Amino acid sequence: MDEQRSTVTVPVGDARLTADVTLPAQPVGVVLFAHGSGSSRHSPRNVAVARTLNDSGLGTVLADLLTPAEDEIDARTAELRFDIGLLASRLVGIVDWLGVERPAGDVPIGLFGASTGAAAALVAAASRADRVRAVVSRGGRPDLAGNALTQVRAPTLLLVGGSDEEVLTLNERAVAELGPVGEVRVVAGATHLFEESGTLEQVAAEAATWFVTHLRR
Repeated sequence: MDEQRSTVTVPVGDARLTADVTLPAQPVGVVLFAHGSGSSRHSPRNVAVARTLNDSGLGTVLADLLTPAEDEIDARTAELRFDIGLLASRLVGIVDWLGVERPAGDVPIGLFGASTGAAAALVAAASRADRVRAVVSRGGRPDLAGNALTQVRAPTLLLVGGSDEEVLTLNERAVAELGPVGEVRVVAGATHLFEESGTLEQVAAEAATWFVTHLRR
């Protein structure tokens, strides 16, 4: 499949964020990734999921939500990775950039969040309900999105490992807050990082189907 790859700098407030953009020739939609605790746009799990989305006709944007200086602080303190407000504001800024610069054209936007990034994705989806049309969470912490859960309008799929019991309980509580737009699916035998054979591939396939279904015009 012909696709275009580029690394771009996205201005968000005072920050300049680096993002890897991959676009099929005629994308169905574009999915912005929100990485999890202590991770980056190079997260091998998110890169693997993004490849499956690309193969399904979806554009992807893998962005660093922290600047290099912030990364250094976070490496010492681990505090910024849990700053959901900051991470969500960065996602909102990139969503707005996608709407203005339109590297993928005027296609619907989806958000894929992992771990704490899932909470940021849900806050961003609530803030940009007119632009964000679908959300997928992988082993996410949607509970950290707080009151934003009741304001999410986009169809939201929460994928959780069957052996990730504490996070599964948090997701089941969160889906009650999401109401009819939310759905929990359990990946049998998977732990929090989906390291077990075939489990990440299942996540990628489920995510691709969800986004294609809900982003296709």
